[in-house]
Parts: sequence; C-alpha cells; structure tokens
Amino acid sequence: MAVIPVDIAGAPYEVRIGTGLLASLAEQCSGRLRKRRVPVITDAQVHKAWGGVVEQALHEGGHEAVWRILPPGEASKNWEQLAATVDWLLAEEVERGDHVLALGGGVIGDLTGFAAAILKRGCKFIQLPTTLLAQVDSSVGGKTAINTPAGKNLVGAFHQPSLVLADLAALDTLPERELKAGYAEVVKYGLLGDADFFAWCQAHGAAMLAGDAALREYAVAHSVAAKARIVKEDEKETLGLRALLNLGHTFGHALEAQTGFSSRLLHGEGVALGMVLAARFSARRGLMTQDSAECIARHFAEVGMASEISALGLNCNGQALVQHMLHDKKMDAGTLPFVLLKSIGEAFLAKDVDLAEVARFLDGELAG
Repeated sequence: MAVIPVDIAGAPYEVRIGTGLLASLAEQCSGRLRKRRVPVITDAQVHKAWGGVVEQALHEGGHEAVWRILPPGEASKNWEQLAATVDWLLAEEVERGDHVLALGGGVIGDLTGFAAAILKRGCKFIQLPTTLLAQVDSSVGGKTAINTPAGKNLVGAFHQPSLVLADLAALDTLPERELKAGYAEVVKYGLLGDADFFAWCQAHGAAMLAGDAALREYAVAHSVAAKARIVKEDEKETLGLRALLNLGHTFGHALEAQTGFSSRLLHGEGVALGMVLAARFSARRGLMTQDSAECIARHFAEVGMASEISALGLNCNGQALVQHMLHDKKMDAGTLPFVLLKSIGEAFLAKDVDLAEVARFLDGELAG
C-alpha cells in the first residue's frame, strides 16, 4: 500500500492506495467511526458492484451501513439531490464529529463532500473513490460542489476529507470508457509540470489501462503526490499555483455544458479534449510548438480516446462555447484566465486571452 500525506494546515490527512482497502474498511477507518450506524452515500452502479463488500467489512468491524443510493451520472450533482442528502443525514442524526462515507466517483465525492461541508456548519467525511478520475484527482484536495443551470461546480465549498482510501480493485469493475476518462487526469500531471511523467504515460499508459496492477499503483500514487504538493502550497487557489490543475478544464467544461452534462461526454473525456485544445491554442499563440501540441492529441488517440472536437458533432459555433466559459468560476473582474502551455511539462496562467480569439480558434477546431 502506498500512503501519500496531504499536509493541509490544520487538516492533514492520508491518501492510502492499494488493493483490498474496501474489504478492510473498518480496519482502515479505525478510530473514526464512532457509532454503530455508518452513513454511506453512493450511486446505484457502485452499490451493485461494491455495496456487499462495504456492508460486510463494516459488519465485521461492529458497524451497520445505512445507504443513500443516488442515480449514477453528473445529473445527480444538483440542488435537489443536495437538499435531499442533507435532509437524510439530519434524519440519521449525524453529528459534527461523525464521518460520512462517500463511495463512488467524482459526482458522489463532490456531492457528499459539499453536504458534509454545510451540515451543522461542517461534519467529517471519508472519500472512497471507485473511479480512476476520482482516485487521482477529485477525491484529493477538498474541492466539493454541485452543478447549476449556469454551469459546472459553481456552488460549493473547500472541505477536506479526513481520509482517502483508493482501492485499486475498484478499477477492475470500471467500464473501459470510465477508466479512459480518468486517464485524462493522469496525463494532466505530466503536461502541467512533469515532462518525464508524460513520457512515462506515453510508454506505459496503454498497459496501465489494460490492467497492469503495478503500473496502476504507480500512476495513482504519482498523480496524488503531485496534487498533494500543489494543494499544500495553495489550498484555496489564491496564489495561482492550484489554478494550474485546471489545465484543459475551461475548454472541457464548455464542451460538457454544450452536451448538457450528460453521458454524451464524460468529464474526463472533456478534460482530455480540453487539454488538446489548450495545447493547440498555445501553439497558435506561438507559446509552444505545433509538433508538441499534436503529440498530446496523438497520445490520447493512441489509447483510444477522442482527440478532435469535430468528432462530437456539436451543433454550435465557437462563440456558443465561449458563452459557456463566461460562467466559469475563475472569472475575475470580467477576465477569464486560461491555463496554457509553453511546452509539455510547463503550464502557466495566461490572463491576457481575448475571448474573441478563442471563439475564432474554436470555429476552426469544430470544422475539423
């Protein structure tokens, strides 16, 4: 098992990465579960795959799992499900010192974390990420949120978990498409600050996705360690350093919004396309070479992911996508910063981007 410390001032915790962590859940959470009844929030698909394992593990530790099971998918990250979840936790008489378990991918982690953040002005929660995307990114760092009609993750709070247990066995039950979507966030850590890790992805990404256990542990542990370093320095994204983790997200969120935050485009797929767009836009501005930008697109294509937005068949123009960006939570005094690249492994925050230029660039990408 790999153990990565996340040294947040006043709220440090561990991310444990290994196989079989859900089967030993009570032992892993020793000292944190104060009551017999333990609230677990998940979705229907994850409950079918892992509900029995979690129930048995808690039972062996003298606990009883009580479940809130949500519909799978991004659509569950809304006001209605948040309110219903908070009401359910109150009915379960959850206290501030209790731990709520979030069993699932990024949607479950975000919703549960936000509910925990606002319940009685903050109760504790434990992340049990079951997707690659959640294990390497969304379960770490304390960003919690829901979506609104205006855009993605616009209502939320910073609320750190007490513990993250990333069970690599969960990846074996993950649909191939979900696994590949999560891989986008692995590649991100190479692109934004570690060219050697991007080279590792080029050499080993396909084998990791195919199921190599050692490669999976390395990919998750390396990604979590990279994020932990950034979050430690800039927990609430006030210094600009943590903003680099948004590489690909401004473009990607616009694509998600245009597709209705639906299964038509998974979050990780949007991020992958967003990183290709960020690289090509950087090349268009003369910041990096076109060859480097195409190297990124080529890598995603080689592992079986979409690398061209023209393939999405969107019925819109570049200006329509830019309109979605205007709701981005990073907007500051009417200016939207973009995470761009000077090279593979060197990202920076550009605050001088003309959105009209972005719209023209996107028109060209949409045309293919």
